[in-house]
Amino acid sequence: MGVVMFYHLTRSSVVDTLMMLLPRAVAQGWRVMLRGTDPAALAHLDTHLWTDQSLPFLPHGMEGGPHDADQPVLIGQGAIVNDAKGLFLIDGAGVTPEEARPLERVWLLFLGDDPAQLTAARAKWKALTEAGLAAQYWSEEGGRWEKKAEKG
Repeated sequence: MGVVMFYHLTRSSVVDTLMMLLPRAVAQGWRVMLRGTDPAALAHLDTHLWTDQSLPFLPHGMEGGPHDADQPVLIGQGAIVNDAKGLFLIDGAGVTPEEARPLERVWLLFLGDDPAQLTAARAKWKALTEAGLAAQYWSEEGGRWEKKAEKG
C-alpha cells in the first residue's frame, strides 16, 4: 500500500505540476493512469504532451485506443487498464480506497481557488485516511512545495 499525495495548487497550473510529477513516476519504471473529468481538458493535455518541445518525452496515449493496456501513461476518465502503479487525479476525478490500496502512489491535484475542489479534496482525505490509507498534504503557498500534513 502506497501513499495518497494531495497537491493544493495555489501558484502552479495543473499542467506545470503534472510536468514536475509525471516524469518522476515514469522514471521509477511505473505505468500511470492520469484520470480527469473533462474530456476537452484531457485532449488538450494529450496534445500538449506531444507538441511542447520544452517537455521531456512521455510516452502516452488517450483512453479508448487498441493499446490502452500497453500505455506507460494512459490519459482518460475510466478504470485503470494499463497495470498502473500510480494514479493522477485532476479536475475533481475520484478514486475509491479499494482502487487506491494496491497502488504505489495516488496524486490528487486540486485548485486552491476552486471551493468545490477544496471541499472535494477534504472529503477524499477523510474517506481515504479513514479507510487506512497513508496520505500527505502538499502546499506551495510559501513559493515552493512543502509537506504540510501527513497521516498514516
